[in-house]
Amino acid sequence: MTALLELRDVTVTAGKTDGVAIIRDVNLSLDRGAILGLVGESGAGKSMIGRLIGRQLPGSFRVTQGQVLFEGQDLLAMSPAAHRELLGRRIAFIPQEPMSALNPVITIGDQMDEHLARQGVPVADRRARAAAALAEVKIPGPEEVLDKYAFQLSGGMCQRVMIAMAFLSDPDLVISDEATTALDVTTQTHIIRLLRSLQQRRGTAIIFITHDLRLAAHVCDRIAVLYAGDVFEYGDAKAVLAEPRHPYTQALNNANPPLGGEIARLTPLPGQMPSPADLKRQTGCRLVTRCPLVTEACSKGVPALVPAGPDQAIRCIMTAPPKIAANENSVTRPNIAEKGLPLLAVEGLNKSYVTRRGWRETSRVDAVIGAEFSIAPGEFVGIVGESGSGKSSMGRLIMGLEAPDAGTIALHGVPLGENEADWQRRIAAIQFVFQDPRSALNPRRRVLSLVTQKLEAKSAVPSDRKRRAEELMEDVGMPLAMLERFPRQMSGGQRQRVNIARALCDMPQLLIADEIVSGLDVLVQAQILNLLLALRAEHNIALLFISHDLAVVRYLCDRVLVMQKGRIVETGPTETVFRDPAHPYTKELLASVPPEDWRVQWPA
Repeated sequence: MTALLELRDVTVTAGKTDGVAIIRDVNLSLDRGAILGLVGESGAGKSMIGRLIGRQLPGSFRVTQGQVLFEGQDLLAMSPAAHRELLGRRIAFIPQEPMSALNPVITIGDQMDEHLARQGVPVADRRARAAAALAEVKIPGPEEVLDKYAFQLSGGMCQRVMIAMAFLSDPDLVISDEATTALDVTTQTHIIRLLRSLQQRRGTAIIFITHDLRLAAHVCDRIAVLYAGDVFEYGDAKAVLAEPRHPYTQALNNANPPLGGEIARLTPLPGQMPSPADLKRQTGCRLVTRCPLVTEACSKGVPALVPAGPDQAIRCIMTAPPKIAANENSVTRPNIAEKGLPLLAVEGLNKSYVTRRGWRETSRVDAVIGAEFSIAPGEFVGIVGESGSGKSSMGRLIMGLEAPDAGTIALHGVPLGENEADWQRRIAAIQFVFQDPRSALNPRRRVLSLVTQKLEAKSAVPSDRKRRAEELMEDVGMPLAMLERFPRQMSGGQRQRVNIARALCDMPQLLIADEIVSGLDVLVQAQILNLLLALRAEHNIALLFISHDLAVVRYLCDRVLVMQKGRIVETGPTETVFRDPAHPYTKELLASVPPEDWRVQWPA
């Protein structure tokens, strides 16, 4: 049977003359009704493969070799008109950054209406079809959401809107670029069920781009592990992730925090993904500067993709690389009881969002209801819960980006008001890392200017700003060459690291992090998590960590707040709450996490 999608010897080159291969000799095959997972770090080439299928390569990138066959037809050789006919109908995309992909000046309903009109759906049927699609991805009040704008929804809600739009046409192929990254675990489970249902009902094939190895093992039929445009390991998903053979796949596995057992220090690979300039100078294996098993022979020739098991292949000069041991050093927790006066105290905090037409109230959402908690100096507190539970609203209230309806927020025992003096006191002590890095970064500024933006008020000399920028780049694992780039010239994960670096520029006392590692691959995630632990040890920095990833919260946080529909329903030491949850909602969240052992059946 002919594969639905096949990439044959595809090479994508950057640069008009004497370019470097960004994607090199890639061969992948996807049958109808199957799921192919693409995993690897940011910049590995995962999203580039999706852009290649959509013929949306950046301006200086071009295909210099190979074919992309869809039902035997080469997508790259089609006329633009014929190719456009496939997109949105038979080939659908779920983008990585939904808040940027949605048009901010027209409603969700109007955007879905445009999509349905292109498919020839009658005007009278469009709103009902759109509302049904939103309900299918578990969006509450779909009729109301159709009349809202993207900025009125959470990041997870925007992601579900994009998933609903992708499914509207019942496509043959869905390219899911981190589609579940911004979703809470219960919604993620529902979306995976939806993907499976689409497969069974239509035989839909899916390219599932993800950083979550645990999820990939349960969802995908086959997996390709990419690094700097090369496929390093390829084969059956469960075989690849249960017994990874390539040193790089092993490193990805070791950098994934567990939800159970001992909490050992994560061990990310040293260094960064090579830049195009590095690749131009480099010979041999592209992992040569970072591989823990490197030998002199690794830099002398490009290894071939060779069999390494019954249904596995690796690109390595060693056909049976030894197993890399995981770190056995445990993560230590500070004694919070000795910290004294809280850094931040929240009492009776309430926030409702009201929609009006004229003087009439049409809807009310109680985002935060009676919240009370404190954060000690150096304490790491996690907030977990479904999308729309009030997590981000809590962070925005503390930062002063939203005004509370009732309650107090005290910094060092002194309540924060809305006057200029209190605002200056607040921003001197608290910094916020936003969920969507693209919209948080000024597109007209270079990275050097962005990460040292807070120094502008101090009239810092250029040499001091550059020195601080270089320190921040090293802290978040970014090459110094990135300092001269604009946000549009970076991947989503790289933009998020710039976002984090900017917040750390003038070392705050409290960092509010809203899903800051959800868009990062596991190696960079491990680097950021270890960086935060190091900052606490060195500067006694406190953290309010908003996340959907329960394993990351367990690794990082001393205490956890579980939020449901605006209320804190359970709180306590993270290990205690996760090991023996008391509230039914907490139990539901934990049950929705894909099991670490792929042999254990996952409900999705």
